[in-house]
Amino acid sequence: MNPPATPLAVSQLPLSVAEYADLARAALAPDVWDWLAGGAEQERTLAANRAAFDRLALVPRVLADVSATDTSATLVRSRAALPVAVAPVAYHRLFHPEGELASARAAAAAGVPFTVGTLSSVGFEDLAATGATLWFQLYWLRDRGRLLDLVAAAEAAGSECLLVTADVPYMGRRLRDARNAFALPPAVRAALLDGGAAGRAHRACAAVSAVAAHTAELLSPAVTWADLAWLRDRTRLPLVVKGVLDPADAARAADLGAEAVVVSNHGGRQLDRAVPSVTALPAVAEALAGRDCQVLLDSGVRSGSDVLTALALGATGVLLGRPAIWGLAAGGEAGCAHVLALLAAELRHALGLAGCADLRAAARLRTAFLPCPTWSAP
Repeated sequence: MNPPATPLAVSQLPLSVAEYADLARAALAPDVWDWLAGGAEQERTLAANRAAFDRLALVPRVLADVSATDTSATLVRSRAALPVAVAPVAYHRLFHPEGELASARAAAAAGVPFTVGTLSSVGFEDLAATGATLWFQLYWLRDRGRLLDLVAAAEAAGSECLLVTADVPYMGRRLRDARNAFALPPAVRAALLDGGAAGRAHRACAAVSAVAAHTAELLSPAVTWADLAWLRDRTRLPLVVKGVLDPADAARAADLGAEAVVVSNHGGRQLDRAVPSVTALPAVAEALAGRDCQVLLDSGVRSGSDVLTALALGATGVLLGRPAIWGLAAGGEAGCAHVLALLAAELRHALGLAGCADLRAAARLRTAFLPCPTWSAP
């Protein structure tokens, strides 16, 4: 386990979301940093997610009244102060002793939804007590009875939607974790599974990720669209399909009653050579135009201007993954809250400079491609 992060003095606080990456790396053990920061195989898609954002430019409008900017949004059915939700990331207690409790409280303070992962290291009851707007991310378990028990527990905890992760029939080959023989420390457990037991995830083995071995035991690679329809009929929660990159898959999810899709390549952690999420976004948004199905984006979002770019390309909002955890690792609840506050400030500033008083105006912005990036955020 990592010791609690030392609170940063005001003079030491980062001035941008991206600056938190270095603080997190310094706070974490090298193998835990690799687990968070790494991608699949040669990490081409991990790098491409940022390169794709860096090639995009916005065409601002002028002479608009931006004396006040409104960043509020409805994401799926949840009201949010920003067009942002905290993405599902497994085992927050790897990064800070309070784990998801700290990050959920930070999300509540920011007024954005917090997504509880199937591999959360804190249980539903404690997370519900934080007052955060909860979403639940579901991996498709081999045991359907256990899967339905998780869904029922999410409903009982007041979760406002169900995100089904569709791009993990099994975990991608994350070579950093295999080289590190990465395994969970004894104090970090999957709190939603069998009272917290993670079994195989704790047993280190040379050249193997114990977490990948555990998920291979846990998850079904045989899930299909028919299974999604089966689940839709067994929950009252709005259904979101996460991990969509092809417009045809987005349309099929909408046909099956999904209220949103998340355009995502899992942060570059699954198929290495998958298209960058922001590159796939416009075609997915076009495929769902006029339909009652929102388009959300994750993978590569590092700033308020990235959020604005996603909105201009057709997204309703974004899911923020690694940056929220950078804040958690660097400063616990306060660090995560500061990341979200910086993102809000960056977004408001970018909105005003782009001539947008609200998110509807942001959706009308034009974008352009730069010939090549001149820099890249972490």
